[in-house]
Amino acid sequence: MLSYWEYKSWLQQVDFTIVGSGIVGINCALTLRKKFPKAKIIILERGILPQGASTKNAGFACFGSVSEILDDLKSHSEEEVINLIQNRWTGVQHLRSLLGDEKLKFHSLGGYEVFSEKETDLYEECLKARECINTMLSPIFGQSVFEERSNTFGFQNIKETLLWNQFEGQLDTGEMMRGLLDLALKQDILILNSITVTSFEENASHVSIKTDKFDMESSYLLVATNGFAKEILNEQVQPARAQVLITKPINDLSIKGTFHMYKGFNYFRNVENRILLGGGRHLNMDQEETISFGQSEEIKTYLLSLLKEVILPDTDFEIDQWWSGIMGVGSKKHPIVKPVSARVYCGVRLGGMGVAIGSAVGQELADLIS
Repeated sequence: MLSYWEYKSWLQQVDFTIVGSGIVGINCALTLRKKFPKAKIIILERGILPQGASTKNAGFACFGSVSEILDDLKSHSEEEVINLIQNRWTGVQHLRSLLGDEKLKFHSLGGYEVFSEKETDLYEECLKARECINTMLSPIFGQSVFEERSNTFGFQNIKETLLWNQFEGQLDTGEMMRGLLDLALKQDILILNSITVTSFEENASHVSIKTDKFDMESSYLLVATNGFAKEILNEQVQPARAQVLITKPINDLSIKGTFHMYKGFNYFRNVENRILLGGGRHLNMDQEETISFGQSEEIKTYLLSLLKEVILPDTDFEIDQWWSGIMGVGSKKHPIVKPVSARVYCGVRLGGMGVAIGSAVGQELADLIS
């Protein structure tokens, strides 16, 4: 049970309560602070660190590969896809401006799409569509985005031609979130960790919030939990677990950049002289619609085979760590940013593009309150 002092200092006369201290939640809080300099703003975070995907992602500063874009065009209009990519590109630039490339450890090494030997139809479709997609994206980038490159990385069991994207970069996920958290603390934004919001009830003058540790009241509630949103909101967002590994350091590693495979479901990059690899969710989509962290043997086996047979076929390596993150996805790629009711708002369903659009979604969420 909390003391009188704890309630008085942290949990009374709260103007804005944000659920989730990830990219969206922190940027929402920073925007609210600019709009309401004297407001009491508190963030409730279920983890000891930002939980869902913000500190567990692969650190890709990307906006989509050719196969992803083609896949999106099957369920979105061309205008919708252009807007998605514009928002992702703008979001990455905003994040770089907010924290700086040095803090982010941002590197513009370019991105590549890699096709397995078995993906002949997809490979030919992407090569054929490359120029059309470049034309479609020219208003955003002002020049061709995707170019053909030869495999110079020693990858095996793949098509020889890779699709290269000069505009893609990589960053350090942990340093990104440390930078955002530092900004929040400097702006007198309170962050309470290991607190899970279980339910809420809106009244005429406030929102009553129940957590696993205490109850509290707030003038407004803003939900930025993305993959965990379904626990307290009735919105069209499903959790999606992403499983990731990283190797121990590898001597003379020549692989530099970010790499996409199979419509973005698989992805890998160098982290200094290590290889980070994630993916495999497409093997069992239903199983991976979960808020439970951990790994499945099926996906672990699959990722290890990718490392051994494709990425590092002639290189000895050891796995250093495995982990997983929880994303929020849906039938549409655009996020849900809207009022849930008069005093409750949400910014969720980032579709695996949290690094790119999280800052903008946080700002948009805060701007719903006038």
